[in-house]
Parts: sequence; structure tokens; C-alpha cells
Amino acid sequence: MKQLTKAEEDIMQILWQLKKANVKAIVEEFPEPKPAYNTVSTIVRILENKGFVDYEKEGKGHVYFPVIQQQDYSNQSINKLVDNYFEGSFKSMVSFFVKKNDISLKDLESVLKEINKKE
Repeated sequence: MKQLTKAEEDIMQILWQLKKANVKAIVEEFPEPKPAYNTVSTIVRILENKGFVDYEKEGKGHVYFPVIQQQDYSNQSINKLVDNYFEGSFKSMVSFFVKKNDISLKDLESVLKEINKKE
């Protein structure tokens, strides 16, 4: 699975939320200042070429929908992060966030509970 740029990922987040949308509806979901219609349209076509979205004809336009599930992309992105920055070690990643104080004890306990459920 290919990685997405920030702009592509922003549009995918909107499509995952809406399930189906035309370009106008996607643009409307952005906060101000909204991107140009043509910019969003171009990025949606790039996402289509990358295999992330497909479309159905609706009148004279297209309604786009995600082909790749958000969970699948999230899993792939996290695995790539762990592989590239933490030598494939989830333990190293968690240690990094604990040392940087970016994770609270409560959050860490929650993570441990989730891990224990899987065992």
C-alpha cells in the first residue's frame, strides 16, 4: 500500500467519515480557508490512480468512495512508523513516548490493559 501525502490523507479522512461524496461535499468539510475545488478534484483523481478511491457516476458528476479501509491504512502507517523510527520495536516506541512525557501513566495503564486482553 502506498503512503499518502498530508493533503491526500486529509481528503481520505473526510471520505472515510462521509462514506461517499462528490468533490463539492469534500470541499465543504474543510475548515476555512477551504481549498480550491480544482485542487481537491486533482487530489481525488490522484487517490483514484493510487487505488484508494473509486467513483460512481451520478448525473454529470462523480461520487467518490474509499476503497481502502481506514483501519487498514492506519495499521500500515503505524507499522511503517515503528519500522522506520523504532527499529521495528513497539517497546522502543512506547519507551520513547514515556521518556518524552507524551504519554500519561493513565494512558500507559490503558495500553497495558489492551495488551493483556490480547494474551
